[in-house]
Amino acid sequence: MFDNFDINFMLFGVMPYVALTVFLVGSIARYERDPFTWKSSSSQLLRRKQLIWGSILFHVGILTVFFGHLVGLFTPIWVLDAIGIPYGLKQWMAVLIGGPAGIAALIGSTMLIHRRLVDPRIRVTSTFPDILIMVLIWLQLAIGLLTITQTLQHMDGSEMVRFMTWSQSVVTWNINAWVTVVDVHWLYKLHIFLGLIITILFPFTRLVHIWSGFAAPFRYLLTRPGYQIVRSRRRRPLEERRRAHDARQGKSGPMADTPAE
Repeated sequence: MFDNFDINFMLFGVMPYVALTVFLVGSIARYERDPFTWKSSSSQLLRRKQLIWGSILFHVGILTVFFGHLVGLFTPIWVLDAIGIPYGLKQWMAVLIGGPAGIAALIGSTMLIHRRLVDPRIRVTSTFPDILIMVLIWLQLAIGLLTITQTLQHMDGSEMVRFMTWSQSVVTWNINAWVTVVDVHWLYKLHIFLGLIITILFPFTRLVHIWSGFAAPFRYLLTRPGYQIVRSRRRRPLEERRRAHDARQGKSGPMADTPAE
């Protein structure tokens, strides 16, 4: 029964669809069940300085890496051929842009993890998923940087084309997509596997607030009326204050005669 079983088929042929299903269904279910948990649960009030530097480095770096992967993996190969971009040039761009961005994100995530584990107040307010997802992202960034050692050995872009073909075959429901990456270096495989694990955990962690970040411009521009919530420092309702003022001035009127609720 298991003579023809191939772990690569499970990891790179089946697991991507499991990850995408959990990612989408889990996100929708969480929004329907607990919409007020769609937040980053910021601990800025507890310790601000290290959060600012760590957060800037992490977010700038991780967003650059994310969109770099998104554009790099899902741009059809025929588009590169049509506009005349050599595969080697695209590979160099990935290294020269993705490398520094990955280092920045790794430094930022290290600062955020240190802050969360060392500061007693933040440690108490942190949950296990909070720490787990940050550690997994740190590992993913570290492994991603290590893959550069392998990428530099294939600067003709041949490995890049394989990963582009695999990614695009997965989203087009090609059941044989896994064959494309079956014999790549184990660092690449570990990088893909950990990325799928993070995708599965996404709806159950604070990462879910990313949805709100992408949706915010459309929500405020298209669906929400224009209003602003203002918190007043008044200790008493305005009507009561006005009534008290009128009483001191000896005035009468609707506001003064209305009994207090």
